[in-house]
Order: sequence, then C-alpha cells, then structure tokens
Amino acid sequence: MKKGLWIVIAMGLMTACKSSSSSVKSASSYDSYTEDLSGSLPTYPSFEEKVQSQQPAEPTTSPQAMDAQLTDLALAQYEKNKSEPYFNGYKVLVYSGLNREEAFQTQEEIQELFPELKADLQYQQPRYLVKVGRYAYKVEALKSFHLIRTEFPSARIIPDRIQRQEFSLPTQTNDAERQN
Repeated sequence: MKKGLWIVIAMGLMTACKSSSSSVKSASSYDSYTEDLSGSLPTYPSFEEKVQSQQPAEPTTSPQAMDAQLTDLALAQYEKNKSEPYFNGYKVLVYSGLNREEAFQTQEEIQELFPELKADLQYQQPRYLVKVGRYAYKVEALKSFHLIRTEFPSARIIPDRIQRQEFSLPTQTNDAERQN
C-alpha cells in the first residue's frame, strides 16, 4: 500500500513539473482567427433616421419670442436686486487691529497718499478695520490693491457686504413727536 502511494505521488510530481510548451508558436498563427460578435452587440439607428424622426415640421416659437422672454426675466431680476439694500462685493482691507489711534493714522495716511481712494473706518468689536473701495468683482479690486500694497504690505482683498448707493432706508416717523 505504501509503495502504491509513493508511486502516485511520484507520478503527480512528474506531471506537475513537466515543462509546458506553448500551443501558439508565433503571432502569424492568429492571422486566420475570426469571431462573429454581431449577435451580442447593440444596434443603433442611423443619424439621419434619428434626426428625421425628432425634427418638428415647423418651429413652435421664434427666436424673437425667446429674446423677449429673456429680456423680461433679466428686468425682473434687476428690479429684485435693486430693491435689496446690500450686495456681495469686495473691499481692500488695509488695517485690522485693536489700536484705535493706529486705525485713524492709517486712514489719514491713505487719504494723503491716495486722495482718489476713500478709506472707511469700521469698528467690529474688539477690532478696528480700515477698508478701501466698493467693488462688485475681485478683479476690479486688484488695481487698488496693488497700488495700496506698495505702502501697506499687509493689505489684502476681502469679501464684504456693500450698501447700494441708490438705496435709501424708508424714513421712520416717531408718533410721540407728532402728538406734541
């Protein structure tokens, strides 16, 4: 029994270690290979058929009608934006710090060095901010930013809420004053 088992193991090892020879000798043996996959590939209609089946006989709206609709939508958006007191824009931040005197000094320096720019001083507890400009887009702020940066290297462009110039708050009347 042991001898038969050893023979089976030896035969298994000899067949496992047998060198494999490739069944394909060269690339030229693939020259005659063909396979038909047309049964499993999806079919699509021709472009001309697709265009003809989707083309309406005559257009439903003219380009002028679409232009009028777009103009109406743009005007409605303009009126909506005009009624809002603030818009998102950009300013150049020149000074941000806790020292009030430095903030006033920075504002005065900006007025002396750049008279065409208006510097605004704001207090956001606990710091003072000196900001320049009112720009709708960041690209617009770059000219002032590069000009200011020559004198104030710590200046930077920041997003800010800007009040519209044409917007005015409705006047409030005090009922107590009218009664006197």
